[in-house]
Amino acid sequence: MQHPDEGQQPKSRNGVRKIIEAGIFKRILAIEMILLVWTLGWRAYSQGPDVDELFWFAVRIIVLVAIIIAFVTLSLRRFLVRKIIAPLEAIARANLEIDTDAPEVKPVRLEPDTPAEIVQIAETRQMMLEKIMKVSTERLRLVNFIRETFGRYLSQKVVDEILASPEGSKIRGRRAVVTILMADLRGFTHLAESQDPELTVDLLNRFFGKMARIIYARDGMIDEFLGDGILAIFGVPEKHADDPARAVACALEMQNALHAFNSGIAAGGYPALEMGIGINTGSVIVGNIGSEIRSKYGIVGTAVNIASRIESLTTAGEVFISQSTYEALEGRLQAGGPRTQMMKGLVSPLVFYPVEAIGPPYDVKLIKARRHRKAASLKLPFTLWMLSGKQILEPAWTGQTTAITRNELFVSLPRKLPPLADVKLQVEFCRQAHCFGPIYAKVIDTQDNAEGHPQVLRITAINREDRRILQKWIAEAGPDPD
Repeated sequence: MQHPDEGQQPKSRNGVRKIIEAGIFKRILAIEMILLVWTLGWRAYSQGPDVDELFWFAVRIIVLVAIIIAFVTLSLRRFLVRKIIAPLEAIARANLEIDTDAPEVKPVRLEPDTPAEIVQIAETRQMMLEKIMKVSTERLRLVNFIRETFGRYLSQKVVDEILASPEGSKIRGRRAVVTILMADLRGFTHLAESQDPELTVDLLNRFFGKMARIIYARDGMIDEFLGDGILAIFGVPEKHADDPARAVACALEMQNALHAFNSGIAAGGYPALEMGIGINTGSVIVGNIGSEIRSKYGIVGTAVNIASRIESLTTAGEVFISQSTYEALEGRLQAGGPRTQMMKGLVSPLVFYPVEAIGPPYDVKLIKARRHRKAASLKLPFTLWMLSGKQILEPAWTGQTTAITRNELFVSLPRKLPPLADVKLQVEFCRQAHCFGPIYAKVIDTQDNAEGHPQVLRITAINREDRRILQKWIAEAGPDPD
């Protein structure tokens, strides 16, 4: 049942000045009318009911009452205004002028002869507001500190969502379709082993800063930094209709930005960084994951694992997307044909596509590194091991290179390697007291012919001095015809 007052507009209230003046006037008027009636009644009773005389007597009394009312009202009104009404109105005006964004509370100025109770009201108001403003300022400073500090560890939008909700720290899991971007530096672990730790962290932080700005510009959320990799999500906490397109455009921009980044760090003597990116769109569970002691806002689900596996198939400078992402953007992409790879734990082959460009409104095209097509013909004996993650698989195979480019090794082996397999090579060759260290690579092409199994390996990690020697041999082989 609706309350009688519900839905009604609040009545306007009269101020203290109007209430006091009206109240005093009505009461004085009532008193004078009572005196007038009593006086006329007594006169008529004591001296007889002479109508004319009573009339003029009443007129004289009314004029006298009017004079008394006017005098009392004006004099009392002035007294009340100065002593009570004006101080109360000053306090009311000061309350209306409070600026909640200003940390300073201006005191109310009262006359020296203001009653003690009103002075006490003003002083109490001052103390209360100062405490409120102090608490509000501290709270605002704390909220800004949380946003600025934890915004570096979580997405800024996630921090805002947690702070905006009374139950923000207890955000429950929910299902959502998101696009996941996994990026990882190629060979950075081996690079870090040969660098000063502080310089390595500085370089990695500069790289992450560059990539983070691109991800945030496309409204992505960085879930976490995985060593030298990045896990970014498009679609949480805020969902867009074109999240897959945002993720692909972001990945292409990240690869293109890495070229400029490498030019900048080259002056400091750093080797060029190389990155592979995998993207997948799928259903995940989003929410606070962990316990009361330690938790994080993130995602879990098979879609994350698929994105990670696609990323593991990339080599430097490549962007691979899953079948689901491709279908969401079909007609807007410039991509290669579908590729398949059987992965451990999957019942069917993983289908993915290499992306080279995305159309309007993004219009981003992948800048490809200039390839050295002229290979230096060189036979180097080596021992090769297959890799499964970080585990080296036995047995080892022996073979030799037939040619080399800046990033590729053409090798001859007694058997065919699985496509996109990760391998480790140890070159059994020393020159001028320099022996090659291990070279890590990925199989990108295999052939079958009568002469054996010539295969192409894309270098993913190599010692800096070993790369310098390879580049020297490439240069000695002659200039690039392109």
